[in-house]
Amino acid sequence: MAKAFSGAVAFRLVANGRLRLGSTIGEVLPGMPSAWHGVTVRTMLNHTSGLPDYTQSPGFAKQFQTDPGAHVSPAKIVGWVRRAPLAFRTGSRYAYSNTDNIVIGLMAQKVTGTPYGRLLRRFVFRPLGLRETSLPVRAGLPRPFLHGYVTEPGAPPEDVSTLLSPSGAWASGGIVSTPLELNRFIGGLLGSRLFPRSLRPLQMRFVRGGKSSPPGPGANSAGLALFRYRTRCGTVYGHTGNFPGYVQFAAATRDGRRAITTSLN
Repeated sequence: MAKAFSGAVAFRLVANGRLRLGSTIGEVLPGMPSAWHGVTVRTMLNHTSGLPDYTQSPGFAKQFQTDPGAHVSPAKIVGWVRRAPLAFRTGSRYAYSNTDNIVIGLMAQKVTGTPYGRLLRRFVFRPLGLRETSLPVRAGLPRPFLHGYVTEPGAPPEDVSTLLSPSGAWASGGIVSTPLELNRFIGGLLGSRLFPRSLRPLQMRFVRGGKSSPPGPGANSAGLALFRYRTRCGTVYGHTGNFPGYVQFAAATRDGRRAITTSLN
């Protein structure tokens, strides 16, 4: 779900003239691997960039196994995959990559000179009145909280609520919120309360077969930091998300007037 938040920040910066959907990594972050330089904001937001997914890297696995509660910087996250080649030619196909939104967050910081967490507060949390939504950097959750569990057949559930520092997901999955506020967010996003309505057609250019991770209901198609779910009951727009112990789904009607959020722990 944090990817929908970073998409909202990106579109606000597009509206403000700080970014373009065609802005490339090389233009904004020339210190990134040269193989990434031609990747655009648009292809990262709809996961056709080809950037290698850091959650599949040995570095991420080692961090999770040896020191899951430690702070992890975005630079370290990128470092896990900066020597890996592009998975495919940019724009040629769809593949969900968590690295996409890490780079979007870094680009947002670069063009504004403002920390990403502050951009979230300015462009998303405050306009929607989200007082219990945050981007923490350390393990732990505000109390009270929904406990998240990992389950294995034949074994008791293991509480992993505070096992992993959300810094290891950052702009790709580090948002902490409540079901009520997540519902308010997805309704506000679809209701054009976070960036001009004129940009919505750009956000809603969908790639067929682009599944969110985990997949949402019905037939999934990928837009820009937003997914379309065509179901037997109608079409809704939103995002899914997962984190050890939790799975989220939030969606709304096209006008944002009706929304639904589920939290599975």
